[in-house]
Amino acid sequence: MDRAKIEAYWNDPQRTRDLVSAVTRLVNVKSVKGSPTPDAPFGPGPDAALTEALKLAEELGLSIANYDHYVGLVDLNGRETRLHILGHLDVVGEGSGWSTDPYSCVEKDGILYGRGVSDDKGPMAAALLAMKAVQDLGVPLTANARLILGTDEESGSDDIAYYYAREPYAPYTFSPDADFPVINIEKGSYKPTFGKSWDTETAIPRILAVDGGFRINVVPPEASATLTGLDTEQVKPFCKAVAEQTGAGFTVTQEQGTVRLRCTGKNAHAASPDSGVNAITALLTLFAALPLADCESTRALRALHTLFPHGDNRGQALGIAQSDETSGALTLTFSLFHLDASGCKGRFDSRVPLCAGENNCKNVAESAFARYGFTAEGNMGTPHYVDADSPLVKTLLRCYETYTGVKNAKPLAIGGGTYVHDIPGGVAFGCDFPGFDPKMHAANEQASVGNLLLACKIFTQAICDLCS
Repeated sequence: MDRAKIEAYWNDPQRTRDLVSAVTRLVNVKSVKGSPTPDAPFGPGPDAALTEALKLAEELGLSIANYDHYVGLVDLNGRETRLHILGHLDVVGEGSGWSTDPYSCVEKDGILYGRGVSDDKGPMAAALLAMKAVQDLGVPLTANARLILGTDEESGSDDIAYYYAREPYAPYTFSPDADFPVINIEKGSYKPTFGKSWDTETAIPRILAVDGGFRINVVPPEASATLTGLDTEQVKPFCKAVAEQTGAGFTVTQEQGTVRLRCTGKNAHAASPDSGVNAITALLTLFAALPLADCESTRALRALHTLFPHGDNRGQALGIAQSDETSGALTLTFSLFHLDASGCKGRFDSRVPLCAGENNCKNVAESAFARYGFTAEGNMGTPHYVDADSPLVKTLLRCYETYTGVKNAKPLAIGGGTYVHDIPGGVAFGCDFPGFDPKMHAANEQASVGNLLLACKIFTQAICDLCS
């Protein structure tokens, strides 16, 4: 398809209005995972978003199917499928700190705000409208392109596992669930559960309870604790010092003879922990500074502070820091933690490079935990790698270069976790452009209307090149 025709199609102001309308319809459905039902395996929210997306596709004149409420299918034609475009409609929870209603899409100065505008409802709308553009332009395709609308990407991708257990992979697959130009390497993962138990304690001062984090793949923006044996005036100077050290905020209140601590950080995607402020590790820093009694719970908390010092997002203290030239450095986020009278349990999310394996990662971490009496359980997830010289990667890079003017674009390596991680030959392709921060998984998630429109052009060209 000639670039000029695609440009002319998308430069019509009505296309921008259609795009914003489509994104708004999807974002306005709160699609956080909930309790399953027979007709909603991931809860009513994701299923409602799937219903809305399929309704939108049908209004556009495209062929649709609801695949057992796990995924939705949108097809361009009845020919043999050559291309899968794989994205998701479920979202992470909103967290705190929003300036707008996270489930009411708002446009201001060319920027859309709302949970899912960038991850992944905005990109899904762009891909859907690109399919409509190919249809409207009358491109003579020799194969079908299928958009797969998932509903469980943020919580394990059981939706896609269900679909591909019953249906074949396509020769080509891309997912607009990450960054341009093309991501051909996704790191492996190591996300163990670790813990320790102890007998009933009476020593004071001590920490009675701790809760932090809400999802394994999010830098925890909040953590709370209950403390006995100290009063608020004794605790506040320590909170002030730790706040200055870590960048976290602390609220201290007296409640029924105990002190209630609330730590506020900044959430971010676990694969990019440097852009967040970890409330759990900030709280551990406070525990290490407070004059607590020498008891099992205190020793456990101080051991965790040693293993996960605030700001150590590479696993240096745990002993697993490593990197390679191809895929970059290991990243680590202490993302979930709970402590009560009987013990504690936590999890961290690490994205590991191609050079990582059980000997230099899993075994090392387990040994580090064992030195402090902790158990640790969890297997390593494999990395995903697609040759940069594959026909799919080369075609997608060419489409990106055509509409951006970038010369000699190179594929990227990321922390992993996109929808194509387990899809043979699949790559991530858009929708985020270099230099734009979508605030993914954070408050005030945003998407540029201009960038989404540019993605529409690129996706239109990609469908034409791969299926005609």
